[in-house]
Amino acid sequence: MRSPLIDVRDLSVSYGKVEAVRGIGLTVAEGAIVSVIGANGAGKTTLLNALMGVMPSAGDIRFDGALLAGQGIEQRVAAGLSLVPERRELFATMTVEDNLILGGFRTPAAERTAALERVYQRFPRLKERRRQIAGTLSGGERQMLAMGRALMARPRLLMLDEPSLGLAPRITEAIFEIVVSLREAGVSILLVEQNARAALEISDYGYVIELGSVTREGPARDLAADPRVIESYLGLGAH
Repeated sequence: MRSPLIDVRDLSVSYGKVEAVRGIGLTVAEGAIVSVIGANGAGKTTLLNALMGVMPSAGDIRFDGALLAGQGIEQRVAAGLSLVPERRELFATMTVEDNLILGGFRTPAAERTAALERVYQRFPRLKERRRQIAGTLSGGERQMLAMGRALMARPRLLMLDEPSLGLAPRITEAIFEIVVSLREAGVSILLVEQNARAALEISDYGYVIELGSVTREGPARDLAADPRVIESYLGLGAH
């Protein structure tokens, strides 16, 4: 059994008096892809933001055995966490390469060039577009840039929030192939995705979140065969 890289216990997040996430327990093993599926508003993005330190939370988050309580975003990035947000949040008026370099701001200068070259090897399109303004890229290229920028920090755990959002099926397939290749390169993945079928196909383990709580979990292939999951998330028209 692989040891958990991240171990979350009894995590809760509130917006004022509204509890958006409550009592969530979740682990991602080293070298695994773990997916979190659920409807819009279920708390998936809130979960990722809490893990990244974007918003305050209650409960325990351990990364590689160390408690993350009190650590800010920069400290969590330095520890090995990176988040690709749902809206990608690129610097639209800057070039592709400048976006990538900013993603590696904590990486020593001597290693940044090698990190940049690794990103270009993984995303040849970005190398072709390296002098292009980020705001002029296609949707798929913007997603690649957001992922590449996160990889510049050399994360051990990459968290992806709806990477297929707004993308054509062919581009979505290419993005998911890249996710699998990242796992093969030793990066663990926590994937939040509305396209539940595609997410479970590439995942080792999965969680279903409804109204801020985990209602189901298990090996991804078991969830994909669960009649209740099929009815809610994998039926015809499910996205």
